[in-house]
Amino acid sequence: MDMYEAVRSRRAVRGFTDRQVPREVLERVLSAAAWSPSGSNLQPWRIYVLTGGPLVELKKRAGKRVAARDPWDERQYEMYPPNLKSPYRERRSAFGQERYSALGITHEDWEARQRAAAANWDCFGAPAALFCYIDRDMGRPQWADLGMYLQTVMLLLRAEGLHSCPQMAWSVYRKTVAEIVSPPDELILFCGMSIGFEDVTEKYVRTGRAPLAETVTFVEG
Repeated sequence: MDMYEAVRSRRAVRGFTDRQVPREVLERVLSAAAWSPSGSNLQPWRIYVLTGGPLVELKKRAGKRVAARDPWDERQYEMYPPNLKSPYRERRSAFGQERYSALGITHEDWEARQRAAAANWDCFGAPAALFCYIDRDMGRPQWADLGMYLQTVMLLLRAEGLHSCPQMAWSVYRKTVAEIVSPPDELILFCGMSIGFEDVTEKYVRTGRAPLAETVTFVEG
């Protein structure tokens, strides 16, 4: 797949088939992604990949928490600034509206919105999931390194004909993830990522992007 096509076709897919992802494909993707840039080559990502029984067990335990309305685990980092300013506030609001409108869910239907959000913890039906951790002693530059690594993973998955969905949502069920993967105490869960083949029957709206002039300034001689 052409690199530009991989970038354009990458999106957060929220519906997967149960078709299994071969282990050799995951190993090929993650071996190549290891060449992602990081400051002073720290490579601060620590990755756990779940498939088969362990992933089934994770979904089962997370599902029980959802059904019991168990409180979220305390956050170890802020997903968004508490007072999100313009234009970011409007972009986030537009995303939510587009997402739930595609599912036929109104803004006022809180129960339906909660059910849709709960699909996160079933990995949207995906047969493979990746969990990305970082050492709690690392700083903002190393967290930025995670973003470069994860983007590389997602583009390589597209090159393999796969889709993905990065999910910070897993950070609030981090204790359940830890029950399965047993990470060292010094690690913080940044996000999960559902991986698999897209269920093309799932409804979605492709979110737009800001005009280039809104986010890029050329300073030329």
